[in-house]
Amino acid sequence: MGTDIYGFVEVRHPFADEDWYEWEPWVCLMPISPLYLNDDDDAFACLFGVRNWLRWEPVAAERGLPADVSSAVGGSHEKDGRLDSAVHGASWVSWAELRDLDMSVVPLARGLLRVEDPPLLRRFRVDDEWPGAFVEKYGVPPVGASPVEASPGRWDAGGVTVEYGPVTTRHDVLGPGTGWEHVFAVMRALGQRFGDDGVRLVVWFD
Repeated sequence: MGTDIYGFVEVRHPFADEDWYEWEPWVCLMPISPLYLNDDDDAFACLFGVRNWLRWEPVAAERGLPADVSSAVGGSHEKDGRLDSAVHGASWVSWAELRDLDMSVVPLARGLLRVEDPPLLRRFRVDDEWPGAFVEKYGVPPVGASPVEASPGRWDAGGVTVEYGPVTTRHDVLGPGTGWEHVFAVMRALGQRFGDDGVRLVVWFD
């Protein structure tokens, strides 16, 4: 079952620190949909630690809603929580943090086994030993007795195609073609008006 993201871009009002300013300091500008329409668990794990089976070091996991979240975003989160008890993983991240991401970072998993059995694609995380569930079903991969000495490869295993290779990078799950480049482009542009710390993404999941 997939995971859905609900995200909103907020900006801090330029006059929020003025004595006369009496409104909310943060303003909701837009939802990230339809800029981002995917449900990529690897991206969610990389950014927010949600469904983190590859063991990413998340950028902004489990921060909850900002204490000064705008009423529009806070109300939307409250409404979603009433409608769906599975809502979880609320967090936020500033454009200043996203701007400086090292896109070459990889998760802690050593590699991935991908089993192509149309219409299904199964993935097994590989650490220092071959996954027991994979070995039981498909045997020891012919690319090496253990992942420590294995090389990338592709082979047939009882009528299905199996591929072993390295894990993805941040660039693979957040870069061009993922949809996140559109969200980041909007936040980058807003940063020129509101400052990089004055633009943030607030999210939750179900």
